[in-house]
Amino acid sequence: MTTRNLLLATALVAAGAGAAQAETLRWGASRDIGSLDPYSYGDSFTLGVLNHAYEGLVRYSGALKIEPALATSWEIVSPTTWRFHLREGVTFHDGAAFTAEDVQASLLRATNEKSPLKGNIPSYKGSRVIDDHTIEIDVAENYPLLLNDLTTIYVFDAGWLKANNAEAPTDVGSGVEGYATYHENGTGPFRVESRTPEASTVFTRFDGWWDTPQHNIDRIEFTPIASPATRVAALLAGDIDFTDAAPVQDIPRLEAAPNVKLLEGTDLRTVMIGFSQRDALIDGSPNLMQDVRVRRAMQMAIDLDLIRDRVMRGKSRPAGTLVAPQIPGYDAALDEPMKADPEGAKALLKEAGAEDFAFDFNCADSLVNEEQICQGLASMWSRIGLKPRLDQGPRAVQTPKRSGGKVDVYTLGWATLPMLDAYSLTSQVLHTKGGTYGIFNWGGWSDAEFDRVTEASATELDNDKRLALSAEALKIAKEHVLMIPLHQQPLTWATTAEVEAMPLFADNLPRLWLAVK
Repeated sequence: MTTRNLLLATALVAAGAGAAQAETLRWGASRDIGSLDPYSYGDSFTLGVLNHAYEGLVRYSGALKIEPALATSWEIVSPTTWRFHLREGVTFHDGAAFTAEDVQASLLRATNEKSPLKGNIPSYKGSRVIDDHTIEIDVAENYPLLLNDLTTIYVFDAGWLKANNAEAPTDVGSGVEGYATYHENGTGPFRVESRTPEASTVFTRFDGWWDTPQHNIDRIEFTPIASPATRVAALLAGDIDFTDAAPVQDIPRLEAAPNVKLLEGTDLRTVMIGFSQRDALIDGSPNLMQDVRVRRAMQMAIDLDLIRDRVMRGKSRPAGTLVAPQIPGYDAALDEPMKADPEGAKALLKEAGAEDFAFDFNCADSLVNEEQICQGLASMWSRIGLKPRLDQGPRAVQTPKRSGGKVDVYTLGWATLPMLDAYSLTSQVLHTKGGTYGIFNWGGWSDAEFDRVTEASATELDNDKRLALSAEALKIAKEHVLMIPLHQQPLTWATTAEVEAMPLFADNLPRLWLAVK
């Protein structure tokens, strides 16, 4: 979006704000959300944005601890059953009363076989309404992470779903749309006033929200601005008030600007490289990456320090394991980043008969400086004799290729959201695909030893033993080079001086119901 078009879009969406302009927060994001339907794709960014309109039974607090939301309390009534007591007096944005029937309809929709979100609640076995404000949920025996899972199982109005023929889930990756793709009816602090995909989404304050507002925002104007330069120019000119994606290369410039406030940290998201493990590559040639020596050679070719210093401007944290230190299941003993060894990599490729091995390298635009990272990796692999064919494109184009298994090598960023636990990665990304497992196993992995340990961790109620199993799974992933960890990416937000409060969260999800302008 050009600066001229951005100004025009801002003027159009602000036309009705009038006297409330001082309480309008203009959010310039690096990309758009995939849909207004939170079940359409398990993307933490889209889920985070839509959390301003939709809510779950529980939520993460400002300290990223689980707290009540649409449920006020809960108890475990048997090893396989949880009972939730629901908040009374809650209404949806259209005025309908919130009841247990809405939770039941939402659970059935989220866990539908065709739902892209079913992996977010992998232990679900069934549910039943006890009364208007009580529901029971059945899970696999001794499953310890249900509350974490429920943070992004947002609740729809059952009547609204039925009236609009929206009871079946939509799917961004497969191009399946429905009424919920373009319409919203949640219980959250803001309601969607309008949406133009890839241009703007406008949220307005919902005065009927059940919680006590800590914000003073009447209107959020969400505008995707893909170009980092345009995003920075808009912030410096005061055309946007906030961005959750301040480019690392522009930090010195932003630090020097008197009208800008910077908020910096390290993201929970680990950036990694995944491989196809299918017999053939997408061009039909043999897949030599089934040999661990080839995968290890690709890892040995990568200079993580160079990527940190040159591409990430010293702001990333090189990683030796697939989850960040804050994530339960992390093991510091595994977090020793591999040192670059191009000559050793060449020797391994020769030993494996993989010299001159060619493959497609699928990259998108979702990660910090992803294009530059991919260009750097392609260059490093070329230096050891590999022949990567860089396929760089927008996320909307690349996602269907990935979910359809039409990739050889690809980038992935995983923050373990909403679970905030290593089991999120081990169950959804690395476990063999099947049922609620392996939803994001785009490479077709199947490692029996890894699967056994991951499944054991899912039913271990002793937390220390459970985390030890997660660490064991991550060790197997490291030894077998199931994926290559690169780094935890930098977390840099920026606001204009007029924004008084903007809490920064390590999960990189803005919660504007806590912001003050």
